[in-house]
Amino acid sequence: MMEIKFDGKLLETHLVVDVRTPLEYEEDHLPGAVNIPLLDNEERVEIGILYKQSGPHAARKRGLELTAPHFPGIVQDIDAAATGRPLLVYCWRGGLRSKTVATILQLTGYNALQLSGGYKSYRNHIISFFDKFEPTGPLVIMHGLTGVGKTDFILGLHGKDYSVIDLEGLACHRGSAFGELGLSQALSQKHFETLLWDALRKAPRGKPVILEGESKRIGRISLPGNFYEVMGGGVKVWCKASLETRVRRLTGEYGKIEYRDELGAALNRIKKKLGALKYSEIDGHLDNWEMEPFMAELLTSYYDKVYYKTRDWREDFSLCLEDFSKAGDDLEEFLRSV
Repeated sequence: MMEIKFDGKLLETHLVVDVRTPLEYEEDHLPGAVNIPLLDNEERVEIGILYKQSGPHAARKRGLELTAPHFPGIVQDIDAAATGRPLLVYCWRGGLRSKTVATILQLTGYNALQLSGGYKSYRNHIISFFDKFEPTGPLVIMHGLTGVGKTDFILGLHGKDYSVIDLEGLACHRGSAFGELGLSQALSQKHFETLLWDALRKAPRGKPVILEGESKRIGRISLPGNFYEVMGGGVKVWCKASLETRVRRLTGEYGKIEYRDELGAALNRIKKKLGALKYSEIDGHLDNWEMEPFMAELLTSYYDKVYYKTRDWREDFSLCLEDFSKAGDDLEEFLRSV
C-alpha cells in the first residue's frame, strides 16, 4: 500500500475520499473531500467498545462482518465520484479504515493512495500554518462603522489584481450583537479553519488579499493562531458613509418581518449597555415596526459607542462607500501602490 504525506496540491489532482463516519466528516474534512464511510456512526461506536472490552482481534473480525457486504457499493460510489481522477483515501489517522478501502480500490484496478497520518496529519498542517501565519501578499483590511456596507462592497469586487476573503461568510456570522440574524453558525471551529486555509491557499501569490476588519471572535468562532495579529499589521482602509446611508443599508439587511423575534432577542442582550430608558425607547420603535428610527438609535446609542471606541491607529487610505462603483475604482487605484 502506497502512502503519501499531505500536500495541498493533491487537492487539485485527486478525488479525496473521506472514509470516516458522517459525524467525523461533518465536524471537519479536507477541502473537496467526498464522504463515503466504511462504518456509520453507530457501527464505529460498537467497534470501539468491542476493542476496549475484547481487544483488536475481536474488533477487526466484527468490523469485517459489518463492512464486507458494502465493499462493492463503496467502490461503485467512489468510481462515480472520481470521473477518472486518481484517488486519495483517508481516515482519522491513516489506520485500518483508509488502508482497507485503498487496498480494495487497488485490487480492483484503481489508482489509489492512502494519506499518511490521515486527517490528523492534515489537521496538524492547518494548526502549524496558522500558528506562524505569513501572508503571501499584502493584507488589505477594510475597517469602518457598522452599516457603511463593507461586506456588500467587498463581495462586489471582481478585480484581477487582488483576491477577497469574506471572513463573516466563512464563519456564518456577521460579527456583531445582531450578527446571527437569518444565519446559523453550525460549523465547527476546525471547519472554519479549513475554509479559511483553503481560501488563503487559493489567493494568487504576491497579490493583495482584501478582508473585512474583525474582532478576534466572530460569534462563537475564533480567528486561528496569529491570524488576528497579522491582520492588525495589514494595510488599513477606513470606510465611511453618512448616517442616512448606513440606516438605509441596515434597514434593507435586517428590517425583515421574519427577523422580528430575533431582533427583539438581540436587543435584549444589549439591554444593560443601553440602559433602561434607551432600551425602552428603541424597543418601542421595534414594537411599532419603525425600522429607520430603530436602526438610527442602534447606531448612535450602541454600535458607534462600542465599536472602534479606542482606535489607536491611523488608516492608510480613506474610502467613501456612498457609491460602490466609484469606491471600487478608488480602491483599485490605491491598491496599485500597495
